[in-house]
Amino acid sequence: MKSTKSGVRLLSLLFSLMLAVLSVPMPASAESLYIIPDSDQRKLTREEVWTYQYDTLLYAFNEIYARHGYKFETGSRCYNWFTQMPWYTPNASESSTNHHESYSQCSAIENYNRDLIVDVRREMRQLGTTNPGGIGMPTPPAQNVNKPRGFNFVNLKSGQKLPVYSAPSSSAYRANNGKASVSTNGAVYALGYENGWMLMLYEANYAGQYRVGYIETSRIKGKLPTLDNLSWKYEQVALNSSVSLTDDPALTGRSIAYLPAGTTVTYLTTMFNSGAWDYIETIVDGKVARGFIPDGALDLLNESDTDGEG
Repeated sequence: MKSTKSGVRLLSLLFSLMLAVLSVPMPASAESLYIIPDSDQRKLTREEVWTYQYDTLLYAFNEIYARHGYKFETGSRCYNWFTQMPWYTPNASESSTNHHESYSQCSAIENYNRDLIVDVRREMRQLGTTNPGGIGMPTPPAQNVNKPRGFNFVNLKSGQKLPVYSAPSSSAYRANNGKASVSTNGAVYALGYENGWMLMLYEANYAGQYRVGYIETSRIKGKLPTLDNLSWKYEQVALNSSVSLTDDPALTGRSIAYLPAGTTVTYLTTMFNSGAWDYIETIVDGKVARGFIPDGALDLLNESDTDGEG
């Protein structure tokens, strides 16, 4: 009897230890950062592809090429997603407009799955649905700073205070009552250049808030960081729900304008941190302004399937 009780206690202890191990959060594996991890190994079924959201399938389509180093246009939504994946390495021999190497490396299975995804997305468009109840995007690993992925630290000459605008123009909307500025004594993260302006993220003078905006490169003293030119989609889209526009997708989500449902805005790209944000252009206080709204408030059913083609 004593032996039996000891065995029960041992089994109970082992079970408790197993539960404890299972309850410990595990780091995200490289496999978990794929949209469809084995789309390069087997033929998908139409029913299976239909279990994904319309927008997610855009990334699943481009994931097939990303495995082979497809080089996305800097700033495009797929660039913002795939350049942060540990398995992605862009082809050094390709440009963002010449993808012969990536195309030629795709297998018959990958080409089949690519065409199937295109067909399903076409069916969704014909039915007027984004399949909102389907599988969405995986959550990337957490970062120390919840900045949009793709923004990387740049080393600017210290001692400068530069005006920041929400769009690449000195006549664009400027936050902080028209006084938004960045000090180069603090950390600055940049994504790329656009017509003589640098899109960057920085911590505002008052702690606890980040801001995304543009600084004019001609005002920057010292050597400019090496960054690519940005490429946006520039698609006119109506909001399907009311949202707040923010220039701080990193931390507070502080609203700079309220945009009612039905407002037509210019969609530029989608960026990711712990969530997904659509980067748009609109008018705030009579001035051109760019900022972020939560992903899902735009109807993007008429977009192309290849990210590099817009």
